[in-house]
Amino acid sequence: MINSISAAASTSTSTSTTSEATKELGKDDFLQLLITQLTHQDPTDPVSNEDFIAQMAQFSSLEQLTNISSGIENLTQMQMTGAVSFIGKTVTAYDSTSATNVSAVVNAVYFNDGEIILETDSGYLYMEDVLSVSA
Repeated sequence: MINSISAAASTSTSTSTTSEATKELGKDDFLQLLITQLTHQDPTDPVSNEDFIAQMAQFSSLEQLTNISSGIENLTQMQMTGAVSFIGKTVTAYDSTSATNVSAVVNAVYFNDGEIILETDSGYLYMEDVLSVSA
């Protein structure tokens, strides 16, 4: 995508990459922006306390959301690792298609749209439906 201001100023402009154009602000960027704002503020008209507190609250919220996201990623990794350990073991799970409990040996594990699917000789089972695991 060509920046329209740069295109008007020069005919030999290069295109910017989409990763640069769509870069999201992280907590480090937000903190840098806050430091820059405080460094360049007008001493005769400083930022009000309410505005400063609001910005700090936004920074704190951003940091907490980042921590939650990281925690969810770690939990997902642990679930995937746990599911892979089921390969070769007998699981008992609720089969919603037949409305019964089935026991089968897990042959493979698939990850599809955030769901963990266990492949057995008798069909596919969802990890969330597993009731027990035995060797």
